[in-house]
Amino acid sequence: MHRRTWKLDLIARVEARVHASPVPAPGPERWAAVSPAADEYRRVTARGAWRGERSTLVQAVTDRGGGYWVMTPLARDDGTVILVNRGFVPADQRAPAAWEPPTSGPVTVTGLLRMTEPGGGFLRANDPAADRWYARDVAAIARARGLAEVAPYFIDVERGGGESALPVPGLTVIAFSNNHLVYGITWGVLALMAAAGAVFVNLDLLRPGRGARAAV
Repeated sequence: MHRRTWKLDLIARVEARVHASPVPAPGPERWAAVSPAADEYRRVTARGAWRGERSTLVQAVTDRGGGYWVMTPLARDDGTVILVNRGFVPADQRAPAAWEPPTSGPVTVTGLLRMTEPGGGFLRANDPAADRWYARDVAAIARARGLAEVAPYFIDVERGGGESALPVPGLTVIAFSNNHLVYGITWGVLALMAAAGAVFVNLDLLRPGRGARAAV
């Protein structure tokens, strides 16, 4: 029941964040304090210039099928960089010509702040040397692309009106399973069954004549 209360609070907190007005993405003075509990799924904005030549494709499975997330560095005026998940491209359109960002002028992005995903995906570790990525590990991608002063989070760009070009943004899955009530009921019923069985066995053992029959 304690876990159920925690999960309901998490769901409520995330729902409030994803529907709130966007706030500026945390700057370097706040990076050390950024945490899942305080910041993940918060709507944020950031302004800068794309570094499309240092983009990274991370394998992804979405409701559109298999393909890649396009992670592109956004260089800000203060010299810092934020990795931005610009969206999804199908596996057969991984060539840069299909998803290259604009090369001129600054842009402003709005999306959800997401925490880094260190290591790799399920049973598959990132392989920077071979440029194979299964998770959005911000630090590892930054090292592989020679990026400095990189924020410890990334931004999932949200979908705007009328967008049709690649990559496809706004595919962040915001769903948390909450089966704790079922778990609680199941374990409660099992506990009652065990208690009832123990009472039945003990009553049978204490029944008059039970000991004599057992001795015979």
